[in-house]
Amino acid sequence: MTALRELPRAGRQLFSAASHWKPCTSSIRRCASTEAAAPPPPPPPSQPKPRPATAGPLPEDIEAASGLATPIVTREDVRLIDPRKRASRRNFELPHERYRYHPPKYYRGPLHPVQPPPASDPVARNFTPGPFNLPRLKQTYHSTIASDLMTLTYQHTPPGTEPRPERVRLREWDDSSPYMKGRPKRGPRGNDVLFPLEQEITWRNIPEVRAVHVSMYVPKAKKNPDHLIVCRAVMQTITGVRPSITVNHQSVAQWGIIRGDRTGVKASVYGEQAWEFIDKVIQLVLPKIKEWQGVEGTTGDSTGNISFGLKPHEVGYFPEVEANYSLYPAKMIPGCRIMLETTAKSDRHARLLCSTIGIPFYGELVD
Repeated sequence: MTALRELPRAGRQLFSAASHWKPCTSSIRRCASTEAAAPPPPPPPSQPKPRPATAGPLPEDIEAASGLATPIVTREDVRLIDPRKRASRRNFELPHERYRYHPPKYYRGPLHPVQPPPASDPVARNFTPGPFNLPRLKQTYHSTIASDLMTLTYQHTPPGTEPRPERVRLREWDDSSPYMKGRPKRGPRGNDVLFPLEQEITWRNIPEVRAVHVSMYVPKAKKNPDHLIVCRAVMQTITGVRPSITVNHQSVAQWGIIRGDRTGVKASVYGEQAWEFIDKVIQLVLPKIKEWQGVEGTTGDSTGNISFGLKPHEVGYFPEVEANYSLYPAKMIPGCRIMLETTAKSDRHARLLCSTIGIPFYGELVD
């Protein structure tokens, strides 16, 4: 009986002003009445949601209708558009420069969380537009020459054949002293240069032209600086690249040249320009040389680069010089030295590439 007498008092304390437990009128009404109004059904997906009245009119820069339903803009309509007035009427400003994406200024390694976009992306800092044309010789290389090089250099190895032992190029230290342990291997005797090893040509490492380096040497520029001016003009004409002036590193008493004198120019062409320059030399310059045997077979630097030279009268066979031959003094046109830089690792593969693109070799071939 005492417990039943205390129930009303406990209920009053539960819903008193000092207590956090208070009845909710909406919940009591929902529970008490079974005729509560149901929520309105959602609009069908085909109909857009109504905009609130306080949202204001739509901005002018956003089309309310579909692009197919907008009228066609004529020239008269374009002339009536004033960009300044349109910008002054705009209620919403366009995003500022700080909201746009900027590629990182420095490359901080492959593990950095912020990576620059690829060079093919127009946003990249090193983006270069192009290529705008495909050189004929480069197209021939990718369609015919590359597959022919793989066929010519293919060597079948029967299954089970033991691999050939690699040539020992570095010398090991002996164990006569404890300080010899852990040392890196020594180079060959006689301070010989370690050239790259020749690898078999696969679809991954087909030799290709990387760049063309052209140089001209005019020792007469010591006495007459006009020779250097003509040399630069001819170099820029045949390569399409602004050349740089070279200086002598050694003195030559017979020619009266002192170390540091400006006696030559040089230029390098890469990519599409390199292929166009080689095509021009092979198709237009070399066929005009009388009794030309080809490039000597001993040329090369054992790393895949082939060099050959042209005499002063042979430089005049370039179409750019031949078309305006009267602009250059005939006695001041110098000869040039052309070096083909390839991706080959040996002179044998470099000569094979040059032979396929049209440069013959004569004499003894040295690997």
